[in-house]
Order: sequence, then structure tokens, then C-alpha cells
Amino acid sequence: MLCTKSQYGAATWWELLQLKIFIFFWKECSEFSQRNTKFTSLCERAELNALSEKEKAEMKKKLEEEF
Repeated sequence: MLCTKSQYGAATWWELLQLKIFIFFWKECSEFSQRNTKFTSLCERAELNALSEKEKAEMKKKLEEEF
């Protein structure tokens, strides 16, 4: 989704232009963009972290050993 890509800096200038047009004409896009921005902000403030690939592999190995 363009909104998500733009928030994470992965959108091209063309995609950013498309997003601005969508937000201008469609209320639903504007509302989604606002909700998504709030959600991203809350996640950043909560300092959510994911496991690294190495940690995932170690956890998988331990689970396989137990079962």
C-alpha cells in the first residue's frame, strides 16, 4: 500500500504523488493514512522489537529438540 510505503521511506516520488492525489480525492484513503500514522507512532513509542533471524533459528532448533 502506498501509504505504508511512504511512512517507511520506501515510496518513489511517483508513488508519493499518487498517494497525495488519492488522499485528496478519497476520504477513505485520508482516514486510513491518519489511522496508520497513529498506529505507527504508537508502535514506535512502545519500542516493539522482533526477533532476529539468528534468534528465530535458535528458538526453532530448541523447539525441535524438545519435540
